[in-house]
Amino acid sequence: MSTSNTVGTDVLAGLSIAGLLLPEAVAYSGIAGLPPQAGVIALFAGLVCYGLLGRSRYAIVSATSSSAAVLAAGTLALAGNDQVSRAAIAATLVLLTGGCFLIASVARLGGLSHLIARPVLRGYTFGLACVIALKQLPNLMGVPGLHGDFVPLLLANLLGDLMRVQPVTLACGLVALALLFVGERVRHLPGSLLVIVLGVAASGWLTQHGVALTGEIRLVPAWTWPSWPTSDQWLPSVELAAALLLILYAESYSSIRGFALKHGDSVNPNRDLAVLGVANAVSGLLHGMPVGAGYSGTSANEAAGAQSRISGLVAAGCVLLMVLLLLRWIERIPQPVLAAIVIHAVSKSLRLTVFTPYLRWHRDRLVALAAVLAVLSLGILNGLLVAIAFSLIMLLRQLAAARLSVLGQLAGGHDFVDIAIHPDAVELPGLLIVRPEEPLFFANAEAVLAQVRHRVQDHADLKRVILSLEESPDLDGTTLESLGDLVTWLDAHGIELCVARLKDVARDALLRMALPQLTPETLDYWSVEDAVRAASGTQTTQT
Repeated sequence: MSTSNTVGTDVLAGLSIAGLLLPEAVAYSGIAGLPPQAGVIALFAGLVCYGLLGRSRYAIVSATSSSAAVLAAGTLALAGNDQVSRAAIAATLVLLTGGCFLIASVARLGGLSHLIARPVLRGYTFGLACVIALKQLPNLMGVPGLHGDFVPLLLANLLGDLMRVQPVTLACGLVALALLFVGERVRHLPGSLLVIVLGVAASGWLTQHGVALTGEIRLVPAWTWPSWPTSDQWLPSVELAAALLLILYAESYSSIRGFALKHGDSVNPNRDLAVLGVANAVSGLLHGMPVGAGYSGTSANEAAGAQSRISGLVAAGCVLLMVLLLLRWIERIPQPVLAAIVIHAVSKSLRLTVFTPYLRWHRDRLVALAAVLAVLSLGILNGLLVAIAFSLIMLLRQLAAARLSVLGQLAGGHDFVDIAIHPDAVELPGLLIVRPEEPLFFANAEAVLAQVRHRVQDHADLKRVILSLEESPDLDGTTLESLGDLVTWLDAHGIELCVARLKDVARDALLRMALPQLTPETLDYWSVEDAVRAASGTQTTQT
């Protein structure tokens, strides 16, 4: 595709997605409990910063529903229901989040997103979508808003307000929601823009029947530096910034990497950390919301035909023009329409099909379910921390319960396999060949090597034990001490230990132990077959 065609395609893509991004930005401000301009400022900062400094051709960096919900929970915990204090704390948290991104980039922590396992992220996103949708229902129904994020209490409060539902507000929200889902199925129909135009057109009649509008948007308020936390707020503020970093980067990296793989582009995680840091710092300084590369905006940009980051810059320019020229109309968007836009946006995360692979694979089902339940029962922030901790505990549990395989030789071949899986494999006389099926580390080393002792006691006339450590890239101090104890125990029973398939780092660590029984010759076997061949030669010589 020629350069002129590429630019033309990018311009059309930018114009197409601007109508989607602006109403979402205003709506996400409501999720965060902030004035509408916070989302608009975040959208503009994210689009411009990533468009100028980013690497992905498709990423659209703007406020996201998940980070908005986390920000709302954080500001509520630190400032209560005081809207002025919450806005000041929010700007500080976004600025701290930008600082965390920049520190992570300098420290080259591009793999940070892997701390959140994908089942945890999907479960957390599902639970978060439930909370967000539930908290938008009052705006859809015209009843007082819900506070907190404990789902049973939210449901109880919502049920208590059912008799106060305003029929016109509810009808407006339901019609908007229906149009959004219909627009999803009609190609090239901008559903969000359509419901906003219709809502603004009917705003005069709707206000006469008690439907609330968005209200004043002050894009250039009296600017002040974000207020720094008090001494007792510093630690929780940093914790919240770290939580926002994890959520935003996990979501952003997933989007950026997914579309890069799809189109054969390269990914530079540390560069993306730095750019997201700059975008969040700028947004925080301007009293905006946290920003990240959300999947919905990025996928919409690709679907619109974007070929470079120019589309994001065009979208930023288009958003700026719409705000400058149409601000008085944007202020007249009915609140139930914005609630419908939010519910429609998060509905993509409410599909149970996201858990189908884990059910089919029989993997990580409990982790995904725990993430959902943690968010619904413990709240957004505590739910995230508990979900991550639970996944790490499950990982440690799996690694700590490492299985020890006894290897035998297949008849007529040279391969050594697990005799429990291959009954036709036979053990060689005078030899015990064992292989831990997980990396050895402090939580499982003692237990695994105790199994080796039991296997030795079950075999008579052993001359040599071959330990295959192919699964262990390195050995920590506890493992080295445990191996030293095993070597001493085997030596007392007149049995030699050989280690096969050692990684270089692990071999160097064993040599530094300077055990007389573990000479370099006993550690230099590239395969189990080499160790068996050497043992056979030794036995022949002794005979």
